[in-house]
Amino acid sequence: MRALLVVNPAATTTSARTRDVLFHALASDLKLDVVTTEYRGHARDLARRAVDGGTHELVVALGGDGTVNEVVNGLLHHGPAPRELPRLAVVPGGSTNVFARALGLPNDAVEATGALLDALRDGTERTVGLGLAAGTPGTPDESVPARWFTFCAGLGFDASVIGRVEQQRERGKRSTHALYIRQMVRQFIGEPHRRQGAITIRRPGQDPVEGLALSIVCNTSPWTFLGNRPVYASPQASFDTALDVLGLTKLSTSAVTRYATQLLMSTPERGPRGKHVVGLHDVEDFTLQSQAPLPFQMDGDHLGLRTSVTFTGVRRALRVIV
Repeated sequence: MRALLVVNPAATTTSARTRDVLFHALASDLKLDVVTTEYRGHARDLARRAVDGGTHELVVALGGDGTVNEVVNGLLHHGPAPRELPRLAVVPGGSTNVFARALGLPNDAVEATGALLDALRDGTERTVGLGLAAGTPGTPDESVPARWFTFCAGLGFDASVIGRVEQQRERGKRSTHALYIRQMVRQFIGEPHRRQGAITIRRPGQDPVEGLALSIVCNTSPWTFLGNRPVYASPQASFDTALDVLGLTKLSTSAVTRYATQLLMSTPERGPRGKHVVGLHDVEDFTLQSQAPLPFQMDGDHLGLRTSVTFTGVRRALRVIV
């Protein structure tokens, strides 16, 4: 099998020596072409070329969730066609690796490579559903191109936190869970929409849900990890269904304390609950619309400000080696 290995050299949890070990291990079982990314979007371009050229049966992403997201968007540039596109494999190299861990892969790159080689020898794979976000027709954001996401997207508070973290990383800070928590506290203190949410959920044939101060769209569960602790924003979310939404209508100190505790204590059977919680499960088409431009993120990547985003849950979008 001919495979393309897309490597992010800035991946936070793999050294050059570790990557060299992984290259040799994969090359022992695959006809391996290795390319190192050089700019933002390079992984997407490489995966797209693999599709357009018909040169590879497998694309392996070595990096964090951002690298995986780029590779997925390259593979699906012309749309989903699971039986025709190269398969995807992931070797986690980031600080959190939500997508890889949600697939059940080890969080250690060496162990994950061993699991990948076992899966290739055994011929095991699964076809996963993904989320697609695009600009909404008739709004100022209608020209924003569609983009796929693997595990989550968010409009508002959580995207603001991610934006703060990216600013700190640009200043030389390491991406750690402590950094995220500090920026979350700072965003909460300065959050302008804590008491009166500006976000509305609109679904075809349904009444709108208004006044959300926070909105998180999940394609799988867990939504994220704090160290080794999984966090379940939408416990029913799955790669086998469409999309789930968690919304909060209030971000007061007492409400945030209560719901943050519930998130930390969440399980696959029980997530956040209460009078300020809005939860939607297995939704195929909907729009998040805001009265004012709000930060938007996908798979932990801050994408700027949006007033409206239309989401589609696409079942059976891509084959993944597991």
